[in-house]
Amino acid sequence: MAKDRKLVESITSRDVDFAQWYTDVVKKAELTGYTSVKGCMVLKPAGYAIWENIQRELDRRFKETGVENVYLPMLIPESLLNMEKDHVEGFAPEVAWVTQGGSTPLQEKMCVRPTSETLFCDLYSKDIQSYRDLPKVYNQWCSVLRWEKTTRPFLRSREFLWQEGHTAHATAEEAEERTRQMLNVYADFAEEVLAIPVVRGQKTDKEKFAGAEATYTIEALMHDGQALQSGTSHNFGDGFAKAFGIQYTDRDNTLKYVHQTSWGMTTRMIGAIIMVHGDDDGLVLPPRIAPTQCVIIPIRQDAEGVLAAAEKLTASLADAGIRVKADTTDRSPGWKFADQEMRGFPMRIEIGPKDLEKGVCVLVRRDTREKVTVPIELAAEESAKLLETIQKDMFERALKFRDSHISDADDYETFKKAVEEKPGFVRAHWCGDRACEDRIKDDTKATSRCIPLGDEGVSPEGAVCVCCGKPAKNLVYWGRAY
Repeated sequence: MAKDRKLVESITSRDVDFAQWYTDVVKKAELTGYTSVKGCMVLKPAGYAIWENIQRELDRRFKETGVENVYLPMLIPESLLNMEKDHVEGFAPEVAWVTQGGSTPLQEKMCVRPTSETLFCDLYSKDIQSYRDLPKVYNQWCSVLRWEKTTRPFLRSREFLWQEGHTAHATAEEAEERTRQMLNVYADFAEEVLAIPVVRGQKTDKEKFAGAEATYTIEALMHDGQALQSGTSHNFGDGFAKAFGIQYTDRDNTLKYVHQTSWGMTTRMIGAIIMVHGDDDGLVLPPRIAPTQCVIIPIRQDAEGVLAAAEKLTASLADAGIRVKADTTDRSPGWKFADQEMRGFPMRIEIGPKDLEKGVCVLVRRDTREKVTVPIELAAEESAKLLETIQKDMFERALKFRDSHISDADDYETFKKAVEEKPGFVRAHWCGDRACEDRIKDDTKATSRCIPLGDEGVSPEGAVCVCCGKPAKNLVYWGRAY
């Protein structure tokens, strides 16, 4: 068995070096690979399969709200990108340019899309003339390119996969409703499918998307106490519409500008899954997102009836809707156990000659290593129940961790001490002044993650800014972040 455990010996402990642990898990679980294109990654089958499940589940939820999928070009003419001043300034440092087609210099250089607001605006300026053309509720699944200086698999790479929704509405109220609706879609998905608890809130003006009136976010907490922005939804108001001339004739025969939104989630959510749920033996996948939910491992598969029983179990679980496979390779059971745990499959079923004699099999949880023996004929039913239990327990465990890593600070010394000594979110009141926000970042490297939605985000009478001591406007979640 000691020899079998060598499979995970090269995974650094989370508590020794979290960054190296993360890299080790990504590598050993074969989620990504390095490429000859600096800053870009290969999504290997195990990693891409997780993205496919994310895509499938999000797409289903989007369409339930009336979203339609489209696809736009990957190249944006410079003149089009320059039409919205704040937007282009926000993305200019990350833009990659195409200046030549074949051997011929282009008359106008084009950027590889860092995001597609300008392309959607160009489309809407042509397709929207009347109130009857509204709303437009579009989404596209694509890759984008941003010339990041420092990269890390999933969390920050130059090219990454995402979806970007872009909508156009007749009124400001409709746009705000859609913006918040999509934020809630993301939050529900993160919690119900990825088992990741999130804080829903609004970004400060400093942190909001370039060109947006308001940006809403879901913020998650990783095991090392750093925050991860996990999905954003932006209300653009009519700023882009005015820049691109997107007008419609209303019922009263007057010309009006549309109100727009944009919202996105990316492959960085795979990084979030790793950092929230993983352990020193590797990846731990929530059942609802796991490409393989159960691995059946025959013990002494050369013994009479064992392989046949494993095949029958595989078929029965598949019939019950469980994503299952059997590992019938010639490696030892111990190696297979370590491999299953390192790759994060939520559970395994062990079955051998002694189990067959008793008419049972053994179900083993990946998250807790707990084992339960069940009759073979009940394996599918009990596996389905166990997967739901694992999903629920993983969320509750992550929620307990998150809540135990939230500190409150009423003065600046307490705030700085909490950031330095208690990794996690720090809740503190803020006056709304950009200077205080900048000072906090300079002093502590913590940034404003969000102003929580609802009453929690409004400072009560008498509350003062944690930085300057002046009357506070908002309670803010602060933290160091990826």
